[in-house]
Amino acid sequence: MRFDLITIFPEFFTGPLEHGVVRRARESGIAEVRVQDLREFTKDRHRTVDDRPFGGGEGMVLKPEPLFEAVESLLGQGVGDAASRAELDPNTAIVLMSAAGERFTQETARRYAQLKRLIFICGRYEGVDERVAEHLATEEISVGDFVLSGGELAAMLVIDAVTRLLPGALGNEASSQNESFSGQREVPDETCEDSALTSHESPVTSHLLLDFPHYTRPAEYRGWKVPEVLIGGNHAEVAKWRRAAALEKTRRNRPDLLSYEPTE
Repeated sequence: MRFDLITIFPEFFTGPLEHGVVRRARESGIAEVRVQDLREFTKDRHRTVDDRPFGGGEGMVLKPEPLFEAVESLLGQGVGDAASRAELDPNTAIVLMSAAGERFTQETARRYAQLKRLIFICGRYEGVDERVAEHLATEEISVGDFVLSGGELAAMLVIDAVTRLLPGALGNEASSQNESFSGQREVPDETCEDSALTSHESPVTSHLLLDFPHYTRPAEYRGWKVPEVLIGGNHAEVAKWRRAAALEKTRRNRPDLLSYEPTE
């Protein structure tokens, strides 16, 4: 299994990769981990990877160009554009770590362990340009109902969970078959408690909806355009679009949250 990590903080992974199951898996050749500095795919002397969001709002958004080019460099092929999408190796997943993604579970880890390669895009700042989520990443994954400063720590959680499922990683194969979420036993419902939900709050996203999609410059990239409403300057229409987009993304990635949405 090969793991690739795309990040603006490559030094972050120095410690986590040198301990425990992940270190042993690397040393034995069961897993290979490579870290890619996103700034190597910038074109300006400041090595800029982010820009202001279209439609206004707080924070900065990771630009699409360096992320697309970083992934394509790792794949050794282009992913296409709006006119023509390239076919990718089905044994490779391109995973965007995002608080607005589908929830990562042990079942997800088991599915990933059957693949040959995982490429992680570690978001930062307010998020990444939505064209990365829609047209580059094959999956958008969240590790829980909370917000981290970046996707690096979340990616390491996924790598650890997947690595321990790889044949030979634990030494004793039964170790991963007789533990939490193994699917070998049931836990009575009365022992489970609902966890508190923490998510992005803003005037246009309910506290029980995922964050709305973000876009930054350029306004058009490989034929994929930023929604016109975000460029028009009508703040009321921007707010309306953002709430509708947040609702659609929640329905797609975390439909379980909709049962908590306050009634009007």
